[in-house]
Parts: sequence; structure tokens; C-alpha cells
Amino acid sequence: MSTLRRISTAFAAAAAAIALLSACGGQSARPSTSSPTVTNSPTPAQTIDPLAGLSIEQKVGQLFVVGSPATAAGAEALSAITNRQVDGVFLSGRSTTGTAATRAVVQKFTAAASGQPGPLLITTDQEGGEVQVLSGPGFETISAATAQGAEHADQLEVEAARWGRELASAGVNLNLAPVADVVPSAAAAPANAPIGALDRQFGFDEATVETHAGAVMKGMQSVGVFTAPKHFPGLGNVAQNTDTSSDVTDTTTTADSPSVRVVARLFDNRAQAVMVSTPIYAGLDPGVPAAFSPKIVEGLLRSTLGFTGVVITDDLSGATQVAPWPADDRGILSIQVGDDLVLVCRDPQCAASMIDAVVQKARNDPTFAAQVDAAARRVLAFKSKLGAAPG
Repeated sequence: MSTLRRISTAFAAAAAAIALLSACGGQSARPSTSSPTVTNSPTPAQTIDPLAGLSIEQKVGQLFVVGSPATAAGAEALSAITNRQVDGVFLSGRSTTGTAATRAVVQKFTAAASGQPGPLLITTDQEGGEVQVLSGPGFETISAATAQGAEHADQLEVEAARWGRELASAGVNLNLAPVADVVPSAAAAPANAPIGALDRQFGFDEATVETHAGAVMKGMQSVGVFTAPKHFPGLGNVAQNTDTSSDVTDTTTTADSPSVRVVARLFDNRAQAVMVSTPIYAGLDPGVPAAFSPKIVEGLLRSTLGFTGVVITDDLSGATQVAPWPADDRGILSIQVGDDLVLVCRDPQCAASMIDAVVQKARNDPTFAAQVDAAARRVLAFKSKLGAAPG
């Protein structure tokens, strides 16, 4: 069944299911770290288990992406790689040093990660406009998404392939883009701090957002750079930025809202990863940030929409929105609900204790250990495809 047909029949069921789940007992403002039942996909008998021989530390290390300045190999990220088996780095900030200098930074990380399972995941935010981490010699200045949305999608795909080659030349294999959020109108954009106010949206209707986000995905993936459309289930209806504000709540989004439909249709463009956001969505799971919500991640994204790829969180370290939850609980909570990659970028000093907490939980809780295994399998399957253009 195509994604379009699947989502048209699934949304009504999703809305009813979410309402039923909400009625089955109250949801506390801080979710429990006790482990729910997990159902893993069976591994075919003839397939070699990618986790065979891996320690708990190595499995957990696959599930974290730690931030580093794009201009130098950060101490926290290097320590996470060498001391805690972490196999993912996020290049942050703003760099004008160009592709060669960025590649030299990446090579320090890859040297530190030699011998670890799978290729090192090197990620960044290269959207364009206000959000372009990497610039300088070898990097084109990318226009804002509002300008990209005014182009023909075929032309944008060609440009995205060019931008993808630049990233690949610098050693980046995953771009945390494109923005797939739908801002409801031009009039609403200035009050939408994280997206509309920064011109990060391709347009104000889901057709434009879908076609242009899909074009960016296809262009970059055609040259072997994977993408992660964001910020599921959508940031187009919030007033505040979760990086700098607390109690950010969306009272509009439902299981069949435009941003949800856009991401669902991007699965047909071979979306391999999706970023989940951290606002509270009152119509989906009141009181719980999306990245900690079983109803949103395991329920809506995985079960209803059928997404089987990698789910990466928005920042869970220094974002003000998640401050009420102890840092050591955040990685546990996200893995329990079906997230695979925990992004620790704004405050990478949190990484060590967050990772240690997940390792300890996995040692003492067989159900949680199985969830770690399921996430690590998805991450390793994802990483096995990095650098390869789709066939």
C-alpha cells in the first residue's frame, strides 16, 4: 500500500487511538523512566546480527550524537568517542573556514573512532539562510528556505545535489535538514519564532513544503549525503523557540495536521531519518515533550505512519524546554519511546552522564536493554547505507 493511501486511512484511526490512549489514565508532567513493553522486529535467521560481539557500551555509543564546534574538534566530543564509544558528532556554531579545514576537523574525529562498528556519523545543520553552519571556501552561500520555495523543485534538487557534494567533501554524511514544518500563513510567520520568523519554511501550504523538502532530500541523497526532515510533528504552530524557552506548547497540531502529512509523504522520497521535536503537543500527548512521548514516536510516527527508519531527537542537552527533566533521564526517556539517536549539542558536557545513565539502565533492565538493541540495529542499518546514492 502506498504511503499516500496508508496515511489517508490511518489518520482517522490515529486520532481515535490517541484520544483513547489519553483517556486511559492521566499523564504526568514528567514521564516515568520505567520501561514499557517493547516488541522488536525479528531478525532473519540467515542475517548476521550487527550487534554480535558488541558490548553494552558500544551499543549505547551508537545512540548518541555529541556536539562540537565546527571549527575545531571539541574536547567533549573527542572524549565521548574515545571513552564512551560514541559514534556520532554534530558540527555546531558557525564556521567560515571552508571545506578543507572542516574536513581536517572531521578527520580528527574519525581517527579517534577507528575500530568502532560502522562509519562515524558526522552531522550538521546546512539548511540555508539563518541556519547554515558551514561556509567559506568550497561552500556555497545557501539561500533561505523561503527563497528556495520560490524556485522550481527540479532546479532546487540540482542545487541540493551541489550542496550535498560540498558536505561530502568536508566529511559530513548526514544533514539535519530540510525543514518540513508548515507555517499556516504569511501573517502568522513573524510570531512563529523557531521557523517563520527566520524564513526557514519553504512556503505556507503543504504541497509547496512537500515538493521542495522532497527536492532537497532527493538532491542530497543522490550524492550520498542523507537527510533528516524536521521537526516532527511540526514547529509551524508554536510561538516560542524550544532552545531558549520553557513550556513551549502546541495546541493546534493533531494526527492529521499539514506538517504530519508532509513528513508522511516524504517517506515516498526515501526518508531514512526523521527529527522529532520537543514542544508539548496538547492534541497528541499533553504534558510530555514529543521526543519523550510514546504516543507520538512509537504510536503516531512508527505504528500509524509506518516509519521504520532512524528517529533523531532535537537537542536534549541545553535546550530550555527539556530543563525540567533531569539530564540523566533524558536519554533513557527518549530510547524508551522509540527514538534512536539522542542529540546532545547545545551543552555537550551533559553527554558523559547521559550516556552512563543509559548504560547503567541497560545493565539492570532487560526490557530497556532490548530497546537499546532495537535502536542500535536501526542506527547500524542506517549507517551501512551512508555515502551510497539510492539505487
